[in-house]
Amino acid sequence: MIDALSAEWYKLRTVRSTFAVLGTVAAFMLLCVLWSWYVTRYWDGLPAARKAKATAAPAEQPLAVALPVCAVVLGALTITSEYSHGMVRTTLAVLPNRLALYAAKGGVAAAAMLAASLAALAAGTAAGNAIVGDRPVATFQGPVADVAVHLLWLGLTTAAITLIAFALGAVLRSTAATITAGTVVLFVAPGLARLLPPPWDERISSALPGNLSNQIAAAPGSPTDHGVLAPSAAFALLVTYVVVALAAGAFSFTRRDA
Repeated sequence: MIDALSAEWYKLRTVRSTFAVLGTVAAFMLLCVLWSWYVTRYWDGLPAARKAKATAAPAEQPLAVALPVCAVVLGALTITSEYSHGMVRTTLAVLPNRLALYAAKGGVAAAAMLAASLAALAAGTAAGNAIVGDRPVATFQGPVADVAVHLLWLGLTTAAITLIAFALGAVLRSTAATITAGTVVLFVAPGLARLLPPPWDERISSALPGNLSNQIAAAPGSPTDHGVLAPSAAFALLVTYVVVALAAGAFSFTRRDA
């Protein structure tokens, strides 16, 4: 298993698509800095009466939007690129244990995305808080422990979405189909769910993967209307999505011809 992990890590860090995804994460980290600078300028220009009611998205908001997309792309490419180039047959000839290979690929992709997202979130948030300084913007002045928990769950949710996209890629074996399906679930389905009559609009929207992180641990000082699920229920649903997706992907990867 160690050899499989080492081989998959070598492949992941030597392909251009990985650097493209990580470069996108870095670019959105810089956007967090720009957003914080804008909040500072906006806040300083407000009259005193409006500052008491003014709200602003937290420093990490640009990354919170971009990380699910990066996770879908990296998770999909980790497995579908080998099918598209026919290299999966060579890989299976070297490591015939398909389940170990499947676990190594998914584990490396999720770990890389988790590390990149946590590093970018921590850097973007720290820079944002330094820029805003002692201005009483609620979403920039949360307790350190609460902010850390929120960022940790953003990172873990990003890793979970990476695994779901990876498993979906094992089933679909197509980069375009996997990225399209992941994008639909993350960004199109929430809009469609809002078209349903109440209370099903909020119930369905709350249960979608992209909306679970804020229901587990929202940003301190942010609005509380992130969904109807309790943190424990949102966590259980996220784990269920990952387990079901990985099981379907493992079944497809181990039973179908390469």
